[in-house]
Amino acid sequence: MKSILTAKEAINLIKDGSKVMIGGFLSCGAPDKLIDELVHQNHKNLTLIANDTSVPDKDRGKLIVNKQVKKVITTHIGTNPETVRQYNSGEIEVDLVPMGTFYERLRAKGSGLGGVLTPTGVGTLVEENKQTMMVDGKKFILDTPIGADFALIYGSKVDKFGNVSYYGTTRNSNVVMATAAETVIVEAEEFVDCIDPNEVIIPGIFIDYIVIREEKD
Repeated sequence: MKSILTAKEAINLIKDGSKVMIGGFLSCGAPDKLIDELVHQNHKNLTLIANDTSVPDKDRGKLIVNKQVKKVITTHIGTNPETVRQYNSGEIEVDLVPMGTFYERLRAKGSGLGGVLTPTGVGTLVEENKQTMMVDGKKFILDTPIGADFALIYGSKVDKFGNVSYYGTTRNSNVVMATAAETVIVEAEEFVDCIDPNEVIIPGIFIDYIVIREEKD
């Protein structure tokens, strides 16, 4: 059985300067309780790895507003004006990665691969300072895997073994992030004894700790 922690106990594991992946596509499938506790504990100098930085007053966006993030690796920042402002003023470093490449780099980390060959960005600023190679007469960029110290992810339903299932599009970035971090903490909407194997999206082997969303600290 996986360890069940409160949000406070789970976020206590994170230290200043950690690399933290946080699941969700905007607010869909975001581990809100864990994010709010991360804001409350005010860990600083974080590297945030996420699909986006959401909006200023919700989930991952709160970390930006609270100035806890020194660098963000993401696919876009346009929905959060505060991320744009901090970037333009030199307060935060932003590594923008094409969305398809972003997810493949996460997948490469989870699969133990050395990187991803992609044509996306060839001949643009994306190519600068990166290794390239020719394959069958076509030029590709070699992008390295993206990993993290921690992944904070959401799960619609989680069982005592750590198996996770999802409703609809809430799986989004959560699934691949579960494979690409040293420690994975899932925030469960619903906790059950055992999930039907046919419903399992993330096998429990990838999960380290469970936080139940409605549990009172």
